Amino acid sequence: SAATFVIDQEFPLELSYAVMAFGCPAYTLYLPVPGIMKISIASDHAGLELKEYIKNYLANNGYEVEDFGTNSSDSCDYPDFAEPCAKSIANKKSDLGILVCYTGIGMSMCANKVKGIRAALVTSVENAHLTKEHNNANVLCLGAKDVSKDLAIEIVIEFIKTEFAGGRHERRVNKVNAIEE
Repeated sequence: SAATFVIDQEFPLELSYAVMAFGCPAYTLYLPVPGIMKISIASDHAGLELKEYIKNYLANNGYEVEDFGTNSSDSCDYPDFAEPCAKSIANKKSDLGILVCYTGIGMSMCANKVKGIRAALVTSVENAHLTKEHNNANVLCLGAKDVSKDLAIEIVIEFIKTEFAGGRHERRVNKVNAIEE
C-alpha cells in the first residue's frame, strides 16, 4: 500500500511499505514522487547472494533495477561487472549504482576509474548518509563479508534517501571532479 504525504510542497514523499517477499524484511522507504528511480547493480561471485537480496528488495519497493551481473557463483573478475554498471550511471542511464564484492574494495577502485563516478565503500548507515550528503556519491559499494543482509538494506535505504547538501560540499566535490580533467 502507498500514500502520499505532503511534508514540503516542493518535495512530496510517497511512503511505501515493503512486502515480505524473497526473504526481504519489511522496511519503510521514502520515494520521490513522481517518477521511478533507476538503480544499476552488479557483483562478482563473492557478492552475488547479497546483490540478489538487495536487488529483490529494491524491485519489490518500486525501484527499476538494472542488473549487470554476475548471475553465477562461478569465480569471475569484478571489473567485468563494475565497469558497465558504473558507466550506466556516468552516462545517466541510471540514477545510482550499487556494487558488491567480497570486501567492496575492488569494486570501489574500479568504479572510481570511470569519469563522473564517485563510488564509496560503506559499512555503516551513518557513512551512507555522509557520503551522499557531503560527497554526492553516486555509487554505493558494499563488502559481502562485512555487512549483514539487514544492515545492507539499511545502508541502501539511507544512501538512496539522502540528498546532497551542496554549499561548501559542492565546492569540494567540484575540486574532486576537476582531477578527472
